[in-house]
Amino acid sequence: MTQLEGILAVHKPAGWTSHDVVAKVRGILRMKRIGHTGTLDPEVTGVLPLCLGRATRVVEYLQELPKEYHAVLRLGYSTDTEDITGSVTETADEVHVTKNEAIEALQSFMGPISQVPPMYSAVKINGKRLYELAREGKTVERKSRTVTIHEIEMTDFDAEGEYTDISFRVLCSKGTYIRTLCVDIGRKLGLPSVMVKLERTVSAGITEQQCLTLEQIEQFMKEGTLHTRLIPVDQAIHNLPEHTVSEEKKEAALQGQRLSSRAVEPAVDSSEPIRLYDIKGNFLGIYKRQEETGAIVPVKVFS
Repeated sequence: MTQLEGILAVHKPAGWTSHDVVAKVRGILRMKRIGHTGTLDPEVTGVLPLCLGRATRVVEYLQELPKEYHAVLRLGYSTDTEDITGSVTETADEVHVTKNEAIEALQSFMGPISQVPPMYSAVKINGKRLYELAREGKTVERKSRTVTIHEIEMTDFDAEGEYTDISFRVLCSKGTYIRTLCVDIGRKLGLPSVMVKLERTVSAGITEQQCLTLEQIEQFMKEGTLHTRLIPVDQAIHNLPEHTVSEEKKEAALQGQRLSSRAVEPAVDSSEPIRLYDIKGNFLGIYKRQEETGAIVPVKVFS
């Protein structure tokens, strides 16, 4: 059987934790070495990239890439969990918001913003996850953190019923809480609000269209064709610049030796990580330039 290595893009169903998905895929693939690139709440659906085999070594690089979500927020009431699964904590007598006011409120969140992680989140404080404390009825002070909203746009506006629903697409940095963003947008409009629905449509540069359902994964595994559906490690970290090592220094690169900057083309001019290939286009690993010496040194070798 072909040893599976690469990124498996999974469409996470509602009602499953990210851990449930990993456990299920471990069972289907009969392999232990699987890691995911960022937790999704159980009710959230969408893109969950899993790293198989040695691909687990690039999880940290995939986590750094922006994520895109499609969300629906409801104006008119708020809950203790910031989504519709929680207990109602506040209601508005009436909701009068125009479409233009809603667009303006969304746009005001562009760029770096400050967020306080919700009590129902996986953030650890003194070794305990916030949601564990929340379930015990405790509330603790959380430090605000800066995240970045790269793009945000309204996709639908429905003020027909008792509440007003605003649907939007957002491209944001890692660590952004969309539930909290929904609450903050409501606050900007002077109203309590909750997140009604959330789907992750892009993660680590991987789109919904590239994802497989758990049923498809099972089917392709039975057919012995799953390896053809994996995203190669080097493609997944496409945001790192591509460089080539000379033929005579290829073995030295694979053995983890320091390389002279002259052996690598084009010239590496920063200390940010790079993808290194041989002249035939085979991926050798992630390398970086040493500030002090200018030498090219290995970070993660994929021989």
